[in-house]
Amino acid sequence: MADIGGGRRARDSGGGARAGRAVVSGAGIAGLATALRLHRAGWEVLVVERAPARRSGGYMVNLVGPGHAAAERLGLLPALAPRDLGLFTTVMVRADGRPKFTVPAALAQAALGDRALTVFRGDLESALYRAVRDRAAIRFGTTVRAVEQDADRVRVSLDDGTSEQADLLVGADGLHSGVRRTVFGPEPGFRVDLRHAVAAFPLPRVPADVPEGAGTVYIGPGRTASVINLGPGRSSAFFAYRCADPDAELERGPVGALTAAFGDLGGGPAGALRLLAGAPEGAYFDSVSQIVMDGWSRGRVVLLGDAAWCVSLFAGHGAALALSGADRLGDALDEHGGDVPAALAAWEARLRPEVRERQASARTGMGRFAPPTRAHVWANDLVMRAIGLPGVSGLFQRSVQRSIRRSTERAAR
Repeated sequence: MADIGGGRRARDSGGGARAGRAVVSGAGIAGLATALRLHRAGWEVLVVERAPARRSGGYMVNLVGPGHAAAERLGLLPALAPRDLGLFTTVMVRADGRPKFTVPAALAQAALGDRALTVFRGDLESALYRAVRDRAAIRFGTTVRAVEQDADRVRVSLDDGTSEQADLLVGADGLHSGVRRTVFGPEPGFRVDLRHAVAAFPLPRVPADVPEGAGTVYIGPGRTASVINLGPGRSSAFFAYRCADPDAELERGPVGALTAAFGDLGGGPAGALRLLAGAPEGAYFDSVSQIVMDGWSRGRVVLLGDAAWCVSLFAGHGAALALSGADRLGDALDEHGGDVPAALAAWEARLRPEVRERQASARTGMGRFAPPTRAHVWANDLVMRAIGLPGVSGLFQRSVQRSIRRSTERAAR
């Protein structure tokens, strides 16, 4: 990465904070949220996205604590509230689809409270896109090819042959980030493979073997399958399983890999796999990995979201962290005016403890999603059954509330 001379200076946004121009790579949740927050801070923003068009669908995401607070601050709640999937009853099932026991929705509602949203990832991205499209330039089918910077600016060469100069480059381009590869080094130096594969996809028809307003969950040694029936256009499936060679699984594709791993199951998973076979292009299917880095910024280049930390689906809160991270990046840039490197350092120092905690919870959570033995499955069932008992449910609710409160207080500091 070479240095370049000269360059424009950041301009004053009118409120005392010195704003400038930013290029954001990635038009997913992290990138669009960053573009929205920087625009509100007075920045001029260009978003570039490798995909030729917007993506839709995806799995469900939960916005609680800092994630809900960030969605509120970004003005997204009015658009998201009508799309809220709410909380639903969970029915734990055996391999043939027969129920074992039920976890009522009221238990989760009491623990999470009213400041919680569950939406499809595509609905969140759509709400962000509608909020950003008239406030930032967005180029689809475009990606970062090369980056040069000095103390005053960053020059971004794009694969469409153009070059952009800016005060800040944000790599919000996901787990397989091109900005990270270009500026920080090859992916293998940062990616920690958790040796699991995961798939999630919407269901075009209501699952016949899943009660309406409920989700069925099968958890067996090394795997889990969840199918949710919330009505037409609101139903989805989620599969995760342990595997020795995730890359080989990805080469098989979602239909072949998931059929081999879950084809013996009955009930909702069997129906979901039949629907997947008819429309495999709508599935999210990837290995489960985390990104671990000593630093998320270099000069005027910063990584955000999965490009920087990727807590993984086992941790949850990935979308919430992306929203919160974007919101807090805007706060740091406001506080430090034109000193972009100082703002990035302060932002990372505040956010890193929460990311570290979420990554650790993901490694613990693997045992819940894909227990290593039948004894572990039995122990998990015992814990989940106990949560519904009087007294124990109260302890569970207070524990969840304390965790949310700690995260929210940390984000506010």
